[in-house]
Amino acid sequence: MYSLAVILLISYTGLGQIDCSKYYPMREGMTMQYTNYNKKGKSEGTVNYLVSNVSNEGGMTKADMSMTLKNEKGKEVFTSDYSIRCEDDKIAIDYNSLLPDNMMEQMGNMEMEVTGTDIELPNSLNVGDTLSDANVTMTMSMGGMNMKTEIFILNRKVEKKEVINTPAGEFDCYVIYSDTQTRSMGINRTFPSRQWLAEGIGMVKQESYQKDGDLINSTLLTAYSQ
Repeated sequence: MYSLAVILLISYTGLGQIDCSKYYPMREGMTMQYTNYNKKGKSEGTVNYLVSNVSNEGGMTKADMSMTLKNEKGKEVFTSDYSIRCEDDKIAIDYNSLLPDNMMEQMGNMEMEVTGTDIELPNSLNVGDTLSDANVTMTMSMGGMNMKTEIFILNRKVEKKEVINTPAGEFDCYVIYSDTQTRSMGINRTFPSRQWLAEGIGMVKQESYQKDGDLINSTLLTAYSQ
């Protein structure tokens, strides 16, 4: 599914850390689980996140993240590591987290080179705010042939505030709209999407749509532990 596999996690251990990140706080050992659904609401598997390490250096806080993707049968199909940095009243999420879950499952053990720009999110959000773009480029090698896929997160805007109910609880959220544009093998596609972000939690819900507004898939926070 074309979701940001990004998405993350709860509460710092010290006051300075709490002040650093408002929407994506980090505490070592924190876990979160998201369930992916198709357009009919049927589960397509889960994504589990773990804050494996938190460090502080030179005014910057860094959280190392581990991600595990499981299919609808509970079989582990992909694992990945990336990082979140917190500095100067904003966070930056490693561009590797932009890679779609289904793409990583399909690529298996192929050789890959990944480059891009990180996703940034300020601590202060207000309805109507415009946020910076992000992108990732993945070049894959198989049998002497290279294939490049580009993903762009564009037109990010804080759209509204909304209360969301999930299996993990009820959350007051800011809704962030964006367009996800993919380019691969000469084919360009654009998918509008929305993310629901809660203070102290991070993302609690995401939906991706066709251009006409029809739902493609969704992701929902289903469990977390502090």
